[in-house]
Amino acid sequence: MPRQLHLNAFLMNTGHHEASWRLPESDPSAHVDLAHYVRLARTAERGTFDSLFLADGPQLWSSVAQRPAGALEPLTLLTALATATEHIGLIATASTSYNSPYNLARKFASLDIISGGRAGWNIVTTAGAEAARNFGLDAEPAHAERYARAAEFLDVALKLWDSWEDDAIVADKASGVWGDDAKIHPPRHRGTYFSVEGALNVPRTPQGYPLLVQAGSSEDGKAFAARYAEAVFTAQQTIEDARAFYADLKSRTVRAGRDPEHVKVLPGIVPVLGSTEAEARAQEELLEDHIVHRHGVDHLERLLQLPAGSLDLDAELPADLPPESEIEGAKSRYTLVVELARRERLTVRRLIGRLGGGRGHLTFAGTPEQVADAIETWFTQGAADGFNIMPPVLPSGLELFVDHVVPLLRARGLLRTAYGPRTTLRERYGLPRPANQYVRPAGAPALV
Repeated sequence: MPRQLHLNAFLMNTGHHEASWRLPESDPSAHVDLAHYVRLARTAERGTFDSLFLADGPQLWSSVAQRPAGALEPLTLLTALATATEHIGLIATASTSYNSPYNLARKFASLDIISGGRAGWNIVTTAGAEAARNFGLDAEPAHAERYARAAEFLDVALKLWDSWEDDAIVADKASGVWGDDAKIHPPRHRGTYFSVEGALNVPRTPQGYPLLVQAGSSEDGKAFAARYAEAVFTAQQTIEDARAFYADLKSRTVRAGRDPEHVKVLPGIVPVLGSTEAEARAQEELLEDHIVHRHGVDHLERLLQLPAGSLDLDAELPADLPPESEIEGAKSRYTLVVELARRERLTVRRLIGRLGGGRGHLTFAGTPEQVADAIETWFTQGAADGFNIMPPVLPSGLELFVDHVVPLLRARGLLRTAYGPRTTLRERYGLPRPANQYVRPAGAPALV
């Protein structure tokens, strides 16, 4: 089949724009309303998206004064959405820094079974001292240590998901044998960060294991993605930067001994839609006019690791910011924000406006045709395998995209018109079902 887009709906309470909750159409309590998420999931499914995605973190993000704060636990919410949808993939964020492999592997295996093979895991290492202090730590672990822990976490999780062979369940009523103990493989893992003895208490799932997604774009993040990730959520402001990231990640994947087609790169895009370009710009300005700038200043000072009160709204960023190598938090997002501000000589006020819709992801205001053109250009010119669609306002932004941009992408042959026979999320992303690491392929020599 000709190459087609992979679309993921990134759902965030009332929308990605920080001021979306202040619009007349918005429900400020939508972030804890199951019916709101069911409506969004069914809308994305109507648009034949591959998947939807929920961000998460083990801390209360920023100030509750800024926007709807707190969130339903994503695996719990996605389990409910699995019963309200039929086709769309369900991707949850979960941290390797503040979870244990056994419990998390069990939760994702359960979601994959309940959904019929539609589960995905966005793997994060969680930056920030706020989260660390919720788990008995005085400060966040160093960036390199977080990724070393994540690598061992993934290795253990993969062992757990493979700890049942596919045919371990015999269910022979006549003989009284329910399962074959010889086809259960306890990990017996002893490592630097984890010690895990027994097999998972959930059978192997329809996908083998969930789609593995990753979003870090630092050097450590890209190395991790090349080794494990099957989809990568990323943020770039220009097609040149996106093409460079795409080529770099694909080449790293080859060097890691993997097929580069088995990792899909999905930049984020915040589409602000209007029937005319002027209407789209007016909507963008309306949202920016509702930003409370003191919240943006607080967020920037934390991201840039500056003392409170360091930034002047009507001045550019300080000239003496530290290099990325000295940042222990979100390294790649730090660099993206600083480079954006430097490249366009933005004042802090204008930078906050640019970040208000997508926190560094590309914001594109225009007609459906212009948005479709931008998506097609990035897709066909080596910058993306698809996109993380991040509506600025929900539910209206997703509905506009599905009703007006999706038909254009379908007409151009870039997007499916129906889901078809492939049923698992892994199949939709063009990925094979992974072999069980404990099973010897037919014809292979016996293990010594």
